[in-house]
Amino acid sequence: MMLLVAALLTPAETRVLREAAGELAFGDGRATAGQHARTVKANDQAQPSPDLDAIMTKVETALAASPLFRSAARPRAMTRLILSRYRAGQTYGLHVDDALMGGLRTDLSFTLFLSDPATYDGGALVIEDTFEARAIKPAAGDLILYPATTLHRVDPLTRGERLAIVGWVQSLIRDPGQREILFDLDQAVDACFARDGKSDQFDRLAKTRANLLRMWAEV
Repeated sequence: MMLLVAALLTPAETRVLREAAGELAFGDGRATAGQHARTVKANDQAQPSPDLDAIMTKVETALAASPLFRSAARPRAMTRLILSRYRAGQTYGLHVDDALMGGLRTDLSFTLFLSDPATYDGGALVIEDTFEARAIKPAAGDLILYPATTLHRVDPLTRGERLAIVGWVQSLIRDPGQREILFDLDQAVDACFARDGKSDQFDRLAKTRANLLRMWAEV
């Protein structure tokens, strides 16, 4: 399941992080790529610093506060976040993310876009599935969550600068089909409660969700 988490950051929050990123030192992005992916990776990556830590803390707080992200990902743990930068001529060719990163299994990948798409050309995140390659270039502050199992790439940038924060999730629910069932149940439970309050139907839906979590969760 791919999911757009619109406006994870407000325009003001996004602008503050973008301006803060402009003060950071960047190095070669290939440093964090796998053996084969680094042959097609050409971008920049923010170097560790207290200022970078402050940016990442704000993003982690926003992720933890997003009901949509929590429902879709059901995070057990997340890898260290990476702030990437693409400038004219830079790209990241077709690749699949490493299955294991920092001792975690990567079930889901996400990209949080910091740059206004009107300020750069190219640079779309392209995710392949069995039917088509989907080019994604959302608004600044939006996040795209997608299976880490997919082949994907970043189109070459031809103008401007593309800033984004990327990360990976090990989910409590390993199976993607089970995650989608629980996500749909979340939507149904919330809609039922909003319509009828704590009704018999709500209680049965909530019971079903809780018991599926007991069956499927890896804790």
